[in-house]
Parts: sequence; structure tokens; C-alpha cells
Amino acid sequence: MSVHNNCGLCRVNIENLSVYDGSEAIISGVNMEFHCGELTALIGKNGSGKTTLIKAILGERPHTGKITYLDHEDGKIKRLTTGYVPQQLSFDKSSPVSVLDFMAAAASKRPVWLGHKKRMRQAVLERLEDFSIGHIIDRPIGDLSGGELQRVLLAMAIDPLPDLLILDEPVSGVDINGLDMFYKKVSELRHKYHMAILLVSHDLSLIKSYADRIVLMDGTVIAQGSPEEVYKTKAFLDIFGYTLKEAEKDGIDI
Repeated sequence: MSVHNNCGLCRVNIENLSVYDGSEAIISGVNMEFHCGELTALIGKNGSGKTTLIKAILGERPHTGKITYLDHEDGKIKRLTTGYVPQQLSFDKSSPVSVLDFMAAAASKRPVWLGHKKRMRQAVLERLEDFSIGHIIDRPIGDLSGGELQRVLLAMAIDPLPDLLILDEPVSGVDINGLDMFYKKVSELRHKYHMAILLVSHDLSLIKSYADRIVLMDGTVIAQGSPEEVYKTKAFLDIFGYTLKEAEKDGIDI
């Protein structure tokens, strides 16, 4: 995989974005921006509109308002490479499909039953080894742990290298060791490839350690800034119901 230090994208501007279900607004008047080389975390309670915003950015939900992708000279980018890791992957866990089959099928039009060329196997192995999971290449995907599956999906999401990587609660159901490893890898990708990363998460203490910016949502954006700035706002304390002692117990220094 080739390394580039500067993606074509400089920043994403979202202006007055709203998504409706009939006449009812699910999210309204969203204004925010996030930058290349930064990890921006979307936080908020369930139903606050985080996934709806993600789907609008991915073009899966009609919306009003504007999403603009700008290069380093403030010119508009018409074609953007986007990587995406969903919250959950629905599949038959009894399926004999291996990790190699799964990744090769996404990268090639060659039918799985024809087998894999050595070149393809080597390419998949290299991608997996980059995430410290080369040993699972022949394992059925139904036998993977939550953390292993999420690393497979992350490896797939960055090939080809995206300008923008979107992660929608990618570590739900993953144990604490897997969580820390996943966030470290995402942080490494941000530095190595200078891509913009937008992450939806409930892991408030880990987010404080790894995110550059936090966007707090409750139907719209109600606070944004550095983790230290957002976690000190009344809006954060009101939404998550934290007392100072509870926050300290979670490792959040407010």
C-alpha cells in the first residue's frame, strides 16, 4: 500500500444541514467542519442524530443544506474517495466464507469458487498484517471476535486510501483491550495518511485521549471544539448526566 502524506482534501464544510422524516426534522440546522489529518468524534445520546448525519454525508439520506469538500486552496472537490466502517455487519455466521474470500470478493470481480491467485492472497495478507491480524486470513468470518472483525472492516475501508474515513460506532461489543488497540490504529492512520476521520462513539474517556475535535449532537450541533472544551460545557454535563465524581471514575477530567 502506498503512503501519501497529504490527501487532496483539506476540510469538509457542513452548512445548515437538515434531514426530514416526512414533515418532522430528525436533525436540523447542523453546522460544522472537520479537517484532513484530524480525528473528529461525534458524540451524543442514542437518537441524537449521529447516524442520520453520517448517512447524509454518505449520500444515503436526502438532506437540505450544503456539504462542501474543499482542497488546500479552497477549491471544491467533485470526486472524493470515502472509506466507511458500519456499526454492525449482518451476515450468516455459519457461512464457511473465509477472511481471504471476503476481502478478495470486495477487491476483485473474480468468483470466490475459482480460488485466489497468489498475488491476491499476498495483498490481503499484507493488509491484515498491517492491523496485526495476518494469522486470521483463512479463518471463517463467523469465527472472528468483534475486535478482529472490526479490524478486517477497517483494513477494507482504507483500500483504496480514502480522503475521508467514516466510522459509525465501529467498536460496539468489543472488549476494552480491543477498543484501545482499535483507537490506536485509527490514530495512526490519521497521522500516517493525513486523512480526515469522522468517528461516532460512546467511549467518552477513550475519545478524550485520541480525538482532536468533539462534536456534541442533540438533534443539531450543541457544542464543538477540543475534548477539553466540550467536556466542560453545561450541554455535555446535562446530556450525559455526569457529576464530577462520576466523570472522574470514567477517566474524564472535567
